[in-house]
Amino acid sequence: MSEQEQAWDAGDIRGFMAAYADSVCFVSPRGITCGKAAVTANYERSYPDKQAMGDLAFGIQEVLAAGHDHAWVTGTWALHRTADTLSGGFSLLWERGPNGWRILRDHTY
Repeated sequence: MSEQEQAWDAGDIRGFMAAYADSVCFVSPRGITCGKAAVTANYERSYPDKQAMGDLAFGIQEVLAAGHDHAWVTGTWALHRTADTLSGGFSLLWERGPNGWRILRDHTY
């Protein structure tokens, strides 16, 4: 997740999305979006430039093994921007596959 923070802070949404599985579903108060391409498009619409993206910080609260190749990660996020700071929490289901660990489900609020 530190690689995600670095990519985000560099304004690199595609780099940030490298941690997501192709079959990811993103669940937020705005609804459910499934598929890496659709989730990426939502991020690109919501954060059109580096200034809108700001500085991202994750706070990992718990990593809970869910079998040999899965894990739940819960924590907080904060997005520090010049005009404001947004923050909330998340629960991520990670899966280990041939390309390493990838996020299958992202519940962000």
